[in-house]
Amino acid sequence: MDRAKTIFGNPISDKDYEKAVKGAESYKKKFGDDSNVSYVLSAEQNTVLNAFGAKNLTLSGAPFQFDPEKQIIIGNIRMGFGHYRISMAMASAARALGYEPLWFDLHSFADTTCGRVIRHQNDLYSLGSRLSQKSKAFNIFWEYENSEGFRKLTYNANDQKKAELMAPLCKALPKDIPYIATHVWPAQAAIHAGMTHVVNAIPDNWPMALHLAEGAIHTIQTPSAYLGYKALRGMSKDPLKPMPQGSLYETGHYIDHELVVNLERDCEQRLYRLEQGAPRRYLMTVGGAGAQLDLFVGMIEQLLPDIKAGKAALLMNFGDHRKVYDAICKRVKGFKELAQTHFDDYGGARSFAEAAYQGKVEGIHAFYDKDIFAAVYITNLLMRCSDVLITKPSELAYYPIPKLMIRRVGGHEAWGAIRTAELGDGTYECETLPEIGAMLKLMTEDGEVLQSMCRHIVTAKAAGTYDGAYNVVKLAKNGSF
Repeated sequence: MDRAKTIFGNPISDKDYEKAVKGAESYKKKFGDDSNVSYVLSAEQNTVLNAFGAKNLTLSGAPFQFDPEKQIIIGNIRMGFGHYRISMAMASAARALGYEPLWFDLHSFADTTCGRVIRHQNDLYSLGSRLSQKSKAFNIFWEYENSEGFRKLTYNANDQKKAELMAPLCKALPKDIPYIATHVWPAQAAIHAGMTHVVNAIPDNWPMALHLAEGAIHTIQTPSAYLGYKALRGMSKDPLKPMPQGSLYETGHYIDHELVVNLERDCEQRLYRLEQGAPRRYLMTVGGAGAQLDLFVGMIEQLLPDIKAGKAALLMNFGDHRKVYDAICKRVKGFKELAQTHFDDYGGARSFAEAAYQGKVEGIHAFYDKDIFAAVYITNLLMRCSDVLITKPSELAYYPIPKLMIRRVGGHEAWGAIRTAELGDGTYECETLPEIGAMLKLMTEDGEVLQSMCRHIVTAKAAGTYDGAYNVVKLAKNGSF
């Protein structure tokens, strides 16, 4: 079956199909074709992934013994931090439910056609994200491309042909092993490889054909996303056949077991600190694209007087972006002198988070780790001891912590902020620096905002809102939840 010719019974025009074929052929010429190679996978330990009982699949070492009854593959790529973070949530939930998660990052296989294709496309996306924050003219194009361009069914046809080049790696896996993909390319690659138990965990709240992998079970996090995907809303000018029964499930938000199981206690700690008059703890993260530097500078300058006065504290995870830390030090007077650094010390970051949970936190604490796994997961560690997460409305919009939503990077993220605002566990999207500054002032000085968000988080948990990762694992294992 050629999945680029028809998508859920909706035919692709000959013109668009030929365009998709030509695009794939150009990628073959540029990145090679290893379709005749038989890969053998091995596994290695990883300091961060070990926390989930997970092993990292690689091409070097002794052949790994797969067990479809006890193991789950977490198929992912690094594109920013979001897809890694969702993968960690899936691994955490899998372990909590008694399975061994196996980390399968297609991006990491650098010497394969798959790895080269993904690296090229990731570089293009990261460049676009950065340019969108620097150029108003380019941002108009980027907003459209991320909300409407990627939305079209023809875009999915292009991706389907390119994903055929990624299938050889997936052929190294047992066809019947449960497989969760946290990006569409690993899902499409697995289907092209003939795998039979594939779940495609869609990250975005805005329906886009980019995220479709026919042949997989699709999952989404919210009711509005369910209906939008079910109807293939806006994916063509012509009426479309909907996604068939059994191909799409609303699971809830994709959240780590450690965050879900401790959610009530974490909110109690936030309210206790509020009652004690402790500094409001803000957690700020630098995204994988390294965008929004001007906003970071403005927010930190806004917070500095309150930090010096003991009204606020700032925990800032720079991920693996040391250059952004250096840039902040140059542009924000007094930042470097105030900041206590926790660099390339994952164990120290974990110890800090544990001590901060019931202890005192003052001033500025800056975190950085060149290891990508630590760089991503440090944010998760810090969430539990923080009061407010400052983030753009991407994957972090769905996490159970009070949130201040700043300007999006790409139009598709807008609906993440809408979900947060309607659920009540975060703010609406604050798009300008003055608007962000006003919200920071409100959240620092008015405790009712934090109280309200904590109350809504606890209510949402009782409704199963944050059970998405568990439900995805159950779908991968059993076809239902």
